[in-house]
Amino acid sequence: MIDKSVVEKLVDEWLAGKDYFLTGLTVSADSRIVVEIDHEEGVWIEDCVELSRFIEAGLDREEEDFELEVGSAGIGQPFKVLRQYEIHQGKRVEVVTSDGRKLTGILSGVTPEEFVITVQEKIKPEGKKRPELHDRDITLRYDEVKSTKYLIEFK
Repeated sequence: MIDKSVVEKLVDEWLAGKDYFLTGLTVSADSRIVVEIDHEEGVWIEDCVELSRFIEAGLDREEEDFELEVGSAGIGQPFKVLRQYEIHQGKRVEVVTSDGRKLTGILSGVTPEEFVITVQEKIKPEGKKRPELHDRDITLRYDEVKSTKYLIEFK
């Protein structure tokens, strides 16, 4: 089996000085390598090809054959690393909490320990007939969340 740390070192080498970042890396027992990268402005296929060739050049198929897949983290897929939260600040996200609640709102703050989502809720002010929309900030630790993903909106 190919050593994951060897592949990780190659990926880190390729990423050095680039705005891309690693979101996922797996190496299965049958030497299937899957590398996922992301970028604030999206991932270009040419860069995936370049990274794939760089990894292939650093591994020896004569020593052990392998299958290699390099791709983007995928739009609409749950966030896997802190950097994805950071680049999506100010954008609309959907959060599913560990207890099954689904929250939709603006990702308004991110720290290494927690993040804040601003949701709109209807509140009926005293003396008024109709409820009004008000913003409410909800702070969540990452271990309280099953998934967070960017919401794609078509206007």
